[in-house]
Amino acid sequence: MSSAPAAEGAPATGAPGTEPPGGRRAVAVWSIGVAVYFVAVIFRTSLGVAGLDAADRFHVNASALSAFSLLQLLVYAGMQIPVGLMVDRLGTKKVLTLGAVLFTAGQLGFALSPSYGMALAARALLGCGDAMTFISVLRLGTRWFPVRQAPLMAQLAGLVGMAGNLVSTLVLAPVLHGVGWVPAFAGSSVAGLVVLIPLLLFLRDHPEGQAPEPVRSAGAAFVRGQIARSWREPGTRLGLWVHFTTQFPAMVFLLLWGMPFLVEDQGLSRETAGGLLTLVVAANMVFGLVYGQLVGRRQSARIPLALGTVGVTAALWASVLAYPGDRAPMWLLVVLCTVLGTCGPASMIGFDFARPANPAERQGTASGITNMGGFIASMTTLLAVGLLLDATGDNYRIAFSAVFVLEALGLTQILRLRPHALRREREREHARTAAGAPLPGQRAGETAAVPATG
Repeated sequence: MSSAPAAEGAPATGAPGTEPPGGRRAVAVWSIGVAVYFVAVIFRTSLGVAGLDAADRFHVNASALSAFSLLQLLVYAGMQIPVGLMVDRLGTKKVLTLGAVLFTAGQLGFALSPSYGMALAARALLGCGDAMTFISVLRLGTRWFPVRQAPLMAQLAGLVGMAGNLVSTLVLAPVLHGVGWVPAFAGSSVAGLVVLIPLLLFLRDHPEGQAPEPVRSAGAAFVRGQIARSWREPGTRLGLWVHFTTQFPAMVFLLLWGMPFLVEDQGLSRETAGGLLTLVVAANMVFGLVYGQLVGRRQSARIPLALGTVGVTAALWASVLAYPGDRAPMWLLVVLCTVLGTCGPASMIGFDFARPANPAERQGTASGITNMGGFIASMTTLLAVGLLLDATGDNYRIAFSAVFVLEALGLTQILRLRPHALRREREREHARTAAGAPLPGQRAGETAAVPATG
């Protein structure tokens, strides 16, 4: 294998000039990593179905309750760049293993915590482990599958994560109300040990002969350089703002405030509210497949899908919050929850801007920067909703208006960065075509026109 560094903007593959093979072995290895992410999402979203129970158990108000998810997301977002650097430096298996150990310990600690302070510490530990999973799974996808399959594999990973959310809603919620807090959360932590075994025994960072170039330095200069070079790419920054603007409305709803809003403000039973949360997850899974296919086949679909998702989400939230009378009709809540299911798939489009903007050795770092976006927005909105609920006497219409502020901020940044990012992407594609290198999605030896960009 050549020792020359990867060319700027080269696809995230292993040996220069080659693509990962895909196939059954790739699916098997990728599935192990996705199983770890699946469990991490179950643990991450477990508080979403237990928010009212947590308030009673620890005797806290709305602001203090939001601190659970806020701290968890703060740790998650703060860990994204360090985790990206770790993945680039150490490889996927080591980072996933550490993540599985940490989020399992955090879930068990949350089950056994006797006080609010200890429970906060446990959620922070869980957030730290959770932060190490998704970027690692993205890395597995780029190491084991051809470039043209990357958008679909990323969407499939997100889909499996949403299935973890579904488990929280359909399984953990009734178990919690049936057997109680400690048995439910402690019992669920066993899933972390279950996925750790195949991870240690069978997961491999890359196919044989596809090892990336070794990182020759891990000092402060290397770290600064990785971050600076990734950030200078407008595609990385556009990816962050797409992720920021699209992900958080559904995340805030599922992670904490959806259940209290539907039960306390809309007057629904817990069972009906749980059904609507399940609808969000199910819609997310369906739209994930649709978005992955659309973006994989036509890059020009990226911006319209992202902006369309933001616009429709804002319109539905406005319709629910401004509906005359005390409560919105069930059909409108159903439509809202269905539309919220598009937020997760749309957020994955952010990675489809960052991925082609960075060479193989920066994929982890660039993914970490991108992944920060939605979680920073979610963290900010979680805190804002909690503070506004306390300040307004539980007026959910005012509290959820914070959604529109962050969507407006994100839209301005997307529109500002879009022309520069897409121009750079076209230039890179033309340069690769002139050099005779295959474009993403094109096999070596084929010729094709430069694809339209989104």
